Amino acid sequence: MKYERIIYSELETEALAQQLSALLQTSDVLTLEGDLGAGKTTFTKSVAKGLGITRNVNSPTFTILKQYEGRIPLNHLDVYRLADSDEDLGWDELFYGDAVSIIEWAHLIEEDLPTERLAIQILRLEDDKRKFTFEPLGKRYEQLCEELFE
Repeated sequence: MKYERIIYSELETEALAQQLSALLQTSDVLTLEGDLGAGKTTFTKSVAKGLGITRNVNSPTFTILKQYEGRIPLNHLDVYRLADSDEDLGWDELFYGDAVSIIEWAHLIEEDLPTERLAIQILRLEDDKRKFTFEPLGKRYEQLCEELFE
């Protein structure tokens, strides 16, 4: 089952992300897909804020991974630059550790992702209007989405 929500402003994006962050636990994996400018980093910044992270969160485009400390640590990955890489970068240590992991452009490392995760697609409809589609993969994420969308 997929869950959808139309968002009409950046404030609504922030609110949705913070509601989600209240439900997150260590080792949770979120994948974010969407065109450039869709709002992946804005969404991630708001999840980070909800996790109690006070540092400025920005896209790790050139470093691939940024880690932040909060109520729950956050691994923020942007794997866009890994499109043609077949190198083992130790994903298991990140995905099954003591942090929440958010991966932008996750389809580029599909074969390395945990089978259970929350896949989030952000579609820019116009100006600040976005369609968020949440696809829970696994029981943990099904329960999370039921709570988030009740």
